[in-house]
Amino acid sequence: MAKLHNQARTCDSNLNVLIIAQYFPPDLGGAATRAYNVAKGLVLNGCGVTVLTAFPHYPHGKIPKQYMWKPLKLEWLGKVNVVRTFILPLESKGLTRRIFLFVSFAISSLFALAFVKKIDIVWAANPDILSILPAMIYSKVKRRPLMSNVDDLVIKDLYDLKLMEEHSMISKLAELVARVLYSNVEALTPVSPGYVDYLSKRYGLEKSKIHVIRGGVDSTIFKPKKSQQNGKKFTVLYSGAFSVAYDFDQVLKAAKIVEEDSEVEFTIQGKGELAEHMRSKIKELNIKNVEVIDKVLSRHEVAELLNQADVLILPLRDYGKPYLGMSSKIYEYQAVGKPIICCAEGQPAEYINETNSGITIKPGDQEALAKAVIYLKQNTNMAQTMVENGRKYVEKNLTIMSIGFELEHVLKEIVYMG
Repeated sequence: MAKLHNQARTCDSNLNVLIIAQYFPPDLGGAATRAYNVAKGLVLNGCGVTVLTAFPHYPHGKIPKQYMWKPLKLEWLGKVNVVRTFILPLESKGLTRRIFLFVSFAISSLFALAFVKKIDIVWAANPDILSILPAMIYSKVKRRPLMSNVDDLVIKDLYDLKLMEEHSMISKLAELVARVLYSNVEALTPVSPGYVDYLSKRYGLEKSKIHVIRGGVDSTIFKPKKSQQNGKKFTVLYSGAFSVAYDFDQVLKAAKIVEEDSEVEFTIQGKGELAEHMRSKIKELNIKNVEVIDKVLSRHEVAELLNQADVLILPLRDYGKPYLGMSSKIYEYQAVGKPIICCAEGQPAEYINETNSGITIKPGDQEALAKAVIYLKQNTNMAQTMVENGRKYVEKNLTIMSIGFELEHVLKEIVYMG
């Protein structure tokens, strides 16, 4: 590590951090949101931040025309220096396309080497594990230490989704690659405490190298606002990616169950590969109380939409085992001051219960989801208690200023004391 730190700096110097993230706003999804929150949080704590990312593309694969036919583009997002490079215009659908997307970004990201100037450390944000590859090159060329975020346990997720057999030759190769890549980082910053034991045991990592940094939330954007609704409807809302990680069938079947209550309506907003499936399911079940908004919204627009709802839902798919990860969506839900129905077991459910900010039910149980909706509709005092608990918790612990401070501390530890 001494070779990486051969240009010593005083501990009170501001850090210059290079973040490598294939997904970054206006891309949808938790990975893009977390990368943005960290970048802004570090800036608020006095760090200089450069984000190396792809042209906007996730999940629809439509590259905005201002980026077309360009190898890269330099821009600013507030005080964050953003360098965007080429990526294939493919919808993020299926394992093969996702691999092509990553490979195209991993190659094009190297075009920006000359545009990345003074940095003290490289932080690989997303997609998990694979982002370490281009980050390693920047780390070696710039002779700076490397850290990596862990948003998701990608290989484990492939097993859970039945996209890869756990004991196949491909899985053994993937596990070997992951072990090699993880061994080349100075530290890992998983977003969930549920990842710590898994990472340590699976890849032989010392727990002292693992520092949990939760996703956090921009509470200046996601904050309570007075609803403009006329009060006649009780709206249950999901907002985010239409990805295979979520069980929208559970939501649609629950909506069908409560259809007799004309005051209850469901809204599902986002973009992704399951949009057409949802439309087909709505038609098949003849559901009348569900609106699908198949549209990408800005962060400000998402916050406005969340504020129009009465209840927000996190319908994670049932993998047959407790969920180890944490969705940053939960923090946004809490920040706008809404009760949450969390359809999951494991870390998300434990967090909701610990913060007393919602109701937890088993994933896939549409009957329980329907009952939870009616319960919150009829028990406004309990719902209000959940609202206050959630908002207070994120304001105290999970603002982007807070998570930026936590990450800056870990970064400085690696740069100055490594």
